[in-house]
Amino acid sequence: MMRLTRTRARVLAVTASLVAVALLVTLVVLRRDDFLGVVLSLLVVLLAMTTGVAVDAARHQPPPGPAPVPVQQPPGGLRGIDADTLETLDDPMMVAALRARLRDR
Repeated sequence: MMRLTRTRARVLAVTASLVAVALLVTLVVLRRDDFLGVVLSLLVVLLAMTTGVAVDAARHQPPPGPAPVPVQQPPGGLRGIDADTLETLDDPMMVAALRARLRDR
């Protein structure tokens, strides 16, 4: 799959919404109750969904500019705890033992 940039997502959203409105107007003017009317209404729904996804993609793109600075882990955090220890944290006794081990450092 191809990732949408903010500009391409906006262009896609505008294009899909304009085509959806044009098809909706065509559907209302023609008042078709046959297979063509069903196909036109399904196309309107598909284009409306495409518009919504493109707008959402444009909103969730990071703004252009410098990369954000990574946040440093605060001192005294979970240093020295490996994945096996984190898996055993469901047991209350293991949590107490871990806290005691961290306190003794």
